[in-house]
Amino acid sequence: MKKVLILLLLLNAGHRANAVEHPNVLLVLSDDQSVPHLGCYGDPNVKTPRLDKFATQSIRFNRAYTTAPHCAPSRKSILTGRSAVALQQTLFTLPLQPDVMLFPEAMKSQSGYFIGLVGRDHHLNGIDNPLMNKIAERYHLRTTSDRFDVCQIVDDEQNNGNVVALAAMDQYKAFLNAVPAGKPFFLQLCFSDPHRPWDEDFHPYYHDPATLILPSQYPDTPELRKDLASYYDEVGRVDYYFGMVLDELKSRKLINNTIVIFMGDNGAALLRGKGTLCEYGLNVPLLIRWPNIVAPSVSSALVSGEDIAPTILDAVGIVPPVQMTGLSFLPLLKGDSSYKPRNYVYAERGAHVGLPMNSATFDLSRTIIGNRFKLIYNAIPSIPYTPMGFKDSEAWASIVDADPSSLSPLFKSLYLAKTRPLFEMYDLEKDPSEFVNLAENPDYLQKRYQLQKHLVEWMVLQRDFLPLPFPPE
Repeated sequence: MKKVLILLLLLNAGHRANAVEHPNVLLVLSDDQSVPHLGCYGDPNVKTPRLDKFATQSIRFNRAYTTAPHCAPSRKSILTGRSAVALQQTLFTLPLQPDVMLFPEAMKSQSGYFIGLVGRDHHLNGIDNPLMNKIAERYHLRTTSDRFDVCQIVDDEQNNGNVVALAAMDQYKAFLNAVPAGKPFFLQLCFSDPHRPWDEDFHPYYHDPATLILPSQYPDTPELRKDLASYYDEVGRVDYYFGMVLDELKSRKLINNTIVIFMGDNGAALLRGKGTLCEYGLNVPLLIRWPNIVAPSVSSALVSGEDIAPTILDAVGIVPPVQMTGLSFLPLLKGDSSYKPRNYVYAERGAHVGLPMNSATFDLSRTIIGNRFKLIYNAIPSIPYTPMGFKDSEAWASIVDADPSSLSPLFKSLYLAKTRPLFEMYDLEKDPSEFVNLAENPDYLQKRYQLQKHLVEWMVLQRDFLPLPFPPE
């Protein structure tokens, strides 16, 4: 009897060790959400009680950046641990190459994880149109569904966030039901909120346009206030369904052995947001909860979207493959004082959907972001700013068609200029809104050239196709 008891204790200890070694991983992505648009990031307008509570149990990253300011290249970087440039995914419409490994595949092959993708796939297989479908079928380019044990994609052409969320929740529960007993799981759960177009479907919280405190880059017009309030309504809906996601884990007694990550896939489709290399286009919420491992805290360390893959692999005991250029920040999660944070993160902007008529559909630019200073390289400065996702909206028309005397010189320069500078440099500590371009300021030329050197090095290592922005000798 004593031997049996000892054996049971040893087996139980082994089970607990395995649970720590192979935690479940749930990665929840919202669509088009910038920092600071959660209450826990200090937004005075938005109602996000569930995510705010989750943040108190997590590490909150203030300076997490995606590798691109729109969904397809950004999400491919998250899944592969590589930059969109290195993946040759600066052309938004392309399927991911079949021979490029996704990090969940390593979890499945090396540690027996049951892996899934549910919700929206956000063009991992390329754009869905008749010609592209024929090309992809002819050359067997679409492989996303083959890579996962469960891959259920919500087909919703109208991009109604509530419709997608309801379907994604059903798929989420079905995935959990399908996980074999004793196997750890990885799941990427993708909502479409707060992606445009805004809809009038269910919203748990409503935001009054008249009471909003406008972001600094916003002219004060009724149309822009109404548009921004609708955006906040959709962020609130993300919060509501994310709470349901956590409730499901709790009801299944999975919450204590699951790493839960909440992240935006790129910046909001708001002014100087999605489609741009401004902070609103790249800086996204990132909250990570790992019970008994990650102490709740706030970090200002620079993190790139390509760092998610090696960090998750590292967390489950898998050595990231050499092809991944992302850097694991697992030591930071565990509070290891020896952690060495990044000095820089990088991002690109290339083609979106449509012909190259304006910056919403086409742009070629790169950025390097440091602890304080940021440099943007606009390879085609003759392309003027056009917002991605709402260039035909009443909100944008309220700027373009406004009485010129009603707009400040600042807003005219930001939104109505016919060209852009070849280089933009900002002091994010003194100028977080990126209003004062220091690129031609003689006092900052040495800093600018230093950033250019690092950007050139990164572009070379990524095999970039753009002309290299060599600084003067």
